[in-house]
Amino acid sequence: MAEQEKSAEKASDKAATAPKKKTKRNVPVGKCYIQSSFGNTIVTFTDGTGNALCWSSAGMQGFKGSRKGTPFAAQVAAEDAGRKALENGIKSVDLFINGPGAGREPAVRALANLGIRVTSLRDVTPVPHNGCRPPKRRRI
Repeated sequence: MAEQEKSAEKASDKAATAPKKKTKRNVPVGKCYIQSSFGNTIVTFTDGTGNALCWSSAGMQGFKGSRKGTPFAAQVAAEDAGRKALENGIKSVDLFINGPGAGREPAVRALANLGIRVTSLRDVTPVPHNGCRPPKRRRI
């Protein structure tokens, strides 16, 4: 009798420690954040509350070094993230663009070409209102 209880406990422990299977959520409306720096472009899709659904970056797509900061790399990263978002049921997004990089426009265009409806577009790049003194100018 005690052996059966122990074996039942072991079975329940295995079920509790088994890796949780990742399920695709069906989120029709979400948010998309495009972080475009001079060195890379990162595209993240979230649901309405801000929980990340999927993401991609130029570095994840195999671009290395200075090629990560190019418009084409940003376009490829946005297409990859957009396809993953479509698998999660995303149909329309509010777009938030951050950063001064070259990949801003191509990433937005790539998402629009995938059929994702852009309901609003906001530039959330932080701009100082004469706060800290900037670093000295680059001499190349």
